[in-house]
Amino acid sequence: MLQKIFTHIFILLLTILSYLPFWVLYLLSDFLFVILYYLFKYRRKVVNDNLAASFPLKTLHERNLIAKLFFAYLSDLIVETIKMISISAEEAQKRFNIINPELIDNYVKKDRNVIMVAGHYGNWEMANVMGFVTDKKKLVIYKPLTNKIFNDFLNHVRSKFSAIMVPMKMVMRTLVQLRNEPTISFFLSDQTPVAHEANYFTQFLNQHTAVFLGVEKIAKTTNGVVVFCNVSILKRGYYSCEFVPLVEEPKLTAEYEITQSHTRYLEKIINENPAYWLWSHKRWKF
Repeated sequence: MLQKIFTHIFILLLTILSYLPFWVLYLLSDFLFVILYYLFKYRRKVVNDNLAASFPLKTLHERNLIAKLFFAYLSDLIVETIKMISISAEEAQKRFNIINPELIDNYVKKDRNVIMVAGHYGNWEMANVMGFVTDKKKLVIYKPLTNKIFNDFLNHVRSKFSAIMVPMKMVMRTLVQLRNEPTISFFLSDQTPVAHEANYFTQFLNQHTAVFLGVEKIAKTTNGVVVFCNVSILKRGYYSCEFVPLVEEPKLTAEYEITQSHTRYLEKIINENPAYWLWSHKRWKF
């Protein structure tokens, strides 16, 4: 009961904060950065260990600079995510620009399912504006939180631009129900599988890494085109996304070829600009 009360109070506070203008939220972000990085040293060891293992050829100074830039980005990400609670469609589209929406539109006009793949890179919460790309069903695949009240609240926020939130375990059932119409399914592919689902490992950022096979399985089952969402950071609070086709004929691919394709692409963009990936995540558990 007490947890429910605290959750509702927390949601109310977040909602109130979300109505602050961006310039005020970024002042809060600057303050939050000092707290996370200097005062509490939030997950500094996790971040430093991940960077050391991922970039063994970089100097300690180079890795420390990446870590510092990452925490500044993380602070911005937190306040931007709060802003998503009340942000208007116009403001969101202005801040998250889709470069080539016609690519997706062309696929769905041919009755092709589309499997969108991204990582925890840039602002994946603001990426919900991809719901405006087409009027077809947009499914966002997610891992449910243990706190049901907060989980329902997040789903409400994430679905405000016409997305349909689908728990990972319900993906196939949902796609079967929608089999008579083209759909777009959005996956964050760099989450860590639970131990009993860690069936495939590959080298990712210089480490032996368990990778979800869900994207590959769904693509082959639905014959869905696999498209990577390449997010770029333009400046503070502004992003662009370019859709990059990876696999157009999934049923013709070899086993694990699709998984390798999207994993290598994510690795490429992280290597190019590493500060904007979620280094505080305990990605390598096994």
